[in-house]
Amino acid sequence: MALSRKPAGALPAKLTRKTDWKNYITQYWFIYVILAFVLAYYVIFKYIPMYGVLIAFKRYTPSAGIWGSDWVGLRNFERFFSSAYFMRTFRNTVLLNVMNLAFGFPAPIIFALFLNELRHQVFKRTVQTISYLPHFISLVVVAGMLHDFLNNTGTITTVLNLLFGTEKKVWLNDKNSYRTIYIVSDIWKSLGWSAIIYLASLSNIDTQLYDSAEIDGCGSLRKMRHVTLPGIAPTIIILFILRIGAMLSLGVEKTLLLYNPNTYEVSDVISSFVYRRGFGIDGRADYSFSTAVDLFNAIINLTLLTVANFTARRYSETSLW
Repeated sequence: MALSRKPAGALPAKLTRKTDWKNYITQYWFIYVILAFVLAYYVIFKYIPMYGVLIAFKRYTPSAGIWGSDWVGLRNFERFFSSAYFMRTFRNTVLLNVMNLAFGFPAPIIFALFLNELRHQVFKRTVQTISYLPHFISLVVVAGMLHDFLNNTGTITTVLNLLFGTEKKVWLNDKNSYRTIYIVSDIWKSLGWSAIIYLASLSNIDTQLYDSAEIDGCGSLRKMRHVTLPGIAPTIIILFILRIGAMLSLGVEKTLLLYNPNTYEVSDVISSFVYRRGFGIDGRADYSFSTAVDLFNAIINLTLLTVANFTARRYSETSLW
């Protein structure tokens, strides 16, 4: 049996791989410099502050610091679960986000599908541009517009009064109207921008699939159902998982800009409650209590993200991990 021999000048495999790795770093050093800034950002602003969650288990006072404050265990969590605010904030958070998920998540998908069917390019680009514009308006400006348009002398209030005879009032003070205003304005602001990723995904679908479907006698709706939707399904699943993972933390800035004591009953969410208690807007600032509530919120978000990813991986070939 012939024995295989290494060439006389051959280097050990480990040494060769080590040398190649050094050469690769030397050649593409700028990529690693850019990566170092990204890693530094996450380490400094995401991972190092994690030790702050200890505040949730202590009676924190700034003078004593985190380590010097008294340990109270789960008392802050018990205070939240037994308080009158727990059911109200949890219910409002879930309802607002479920409504936003039910109406706001499919809206850009439907918009992208019908926009993709337009054949007049000038009209298509015009519609795209108009739909993108609200995204570039500051949320503070959008909130100011809503306050102006929906007060008792606002434009929208006046139009509704003329068309339907509705009462002239400040709609943002109406508990029955708050959630509708919140969801509709959110869809208006994010519709065009959120559709971009779906339009990009649609452009990657092989046109031969549409030709084959047309030969088989499929109309526009059947091609949309059997070719377009399966083609963008991975994109929809990934964005849906990410949306589920941020479900209980979504919309705190907009809530703070729109709600008021008249609508706390239907508008106060967990994140806004954390803000008020943490900064002492409702009274004395309670850092430990607000941190405990926010930690509870983060745990629920992580649980939802994990469940959504597991479900997607089990019933489809697409998942985050």
